[in-house]
Amino acid sequence: MSFDLFRAFLAATGAAAFLAAPTALRAGQAGLIHIHGAIGPATASYIARAVDQAAAERDECLIIQLDTPGGLLDSTKEIVGKLFQDDVPTVVYVGPAGAGAASAGTFITLAADVAVMAPDTTIGAAHPVSLGGGDEPETNSVMGRKLENYTASYMETIANKRHRDVAWAKSAVRESASITAAQALKLHVIDFMAEDVPDLLRQLDGRTVAGKVLRTARAVVTPIPMTPGERVFQRLWRPEVMFVLMLVAMYGIIGEMSNPGVILPGVAGAVALVLALYMGSVLPVNAAGLALILLAVALFIIDVFATTHGVLTGGGIVSFLLGSLLLFNRDPAFRLPLGWIIPATVLTAAFFVFVIGAGLRAQFLPAKTGREGMKGQTAVALTAVDQHGGKVLFDGECWEAVGEAPVAQGATVEITGLRGLVLQVKAKS
Repeated sequence: MSFDLFRAFLAATGAAAFLAAPTALRAGQAGLIHIHGAIGPATASYIARAVDQAAAERDECLIIQLDTPGGLLDSTKEIVGKLFQDDVPTVVYVGPAGAGAASAGTFITLAADVAVMAPDTTIGAAHPVSLGGGDEPETNSVMGRKLENYTASYMETIANKRHRDVAWAKSAVRESASITAAQALKLHVIDFMAEDVPDLLRQLDGRTVAGKVLRTARAVVTPIPMTPGERVFQRLWRPEVMFVLMLVAMYGIIGEMSNPGVILPGVAGAVALVLALYMGSVLPVNAAGLALILLAVALFIIDVFATTHGVLTGGGIVSFLLGSLLLFNRDPAFRLPLGWIIPATVLTAAFFVFVIGAGLRAQFLPAKTGREGMKGQTAVALTAVDQHGGKVLFDGECWEAVGEAPVAQGATVEITGLRGLVLQVKAKS
């Protein structure tokens, strides 16, 4: 009996030891997300959710693998604020080789608890573009200086909090400085370099981050994917989508005006216009580009009525092309590719020349039916017609008619007007 008690004691002691030292006997877990492309509202939502999920699951750390040309400063501030909460140790890994953390990506990388870059990657060029939509501030303007000073101080705050090179961080904002991974390591902009995620985990092992000793050598990497909603918004929150919405709004509303009563184009155009305006309040839209596009629309419409032999249409095409190029030209992360601009220019020119032009011209043609449509038509005199009256045959019907000059029976007459139910006619010349 004592032997059985002894075995039970050993089993209980072993179980307690196993539970007391899980890091020594069991592998931990590290969350992993991939950020590829521009930083926007959907990106900020994704990172915030990933941080909360990694903290709830008590992950050793959350790895944010980053490759971005930049993005919106408002969204970047949301991400930095979430990283500063230290709910879970965060590691921003700029990788794989060939990736970059430009503009907004620089802020996010420096704001992480641990900043890591793969070989042959770059970081920097964080000069401010805009706090949101609107015109690009001139570098020598008061607003431009205010924005630059604010962004530089914001970057300085991040660098100080994470004990990174403040001088270089400020130069990335003021001078658009950009450096390689090796230079970033030498300047203490990042903590170390890693070939890949496994190498990153090996080098993280044993580091104390946010008051926690990381045990990542044998950690199981658990990807945290985007939700369907985040994936949809990440793909839709693009300048290409806003550009298409602008075209739909333009085609729909002007199409409804040129062909009243169709209804569907007007409804589709109104909905697209509201969505485009909403996206324009967040995306960095250039007002000069938008003005050129509106000018192009005006030139297309005027050329329908003016005898310019296509001069205004040619000017409209040039204006639309330049406006499309300038519409999102202030931030490389939100620039429209030529593969979208050129087909849209051709389609818009064809739409106004053939569709809208035909519709507007049709509204100003003489009426073909009703009272107005009878004027200028021909009829046959059934009796002699003079100023006292007579009868004519028009469109298979017998009409009372009067004429300024006498017309013989059987003659062809031209209708010059209608007074009540009596036709006014004259001899057909």
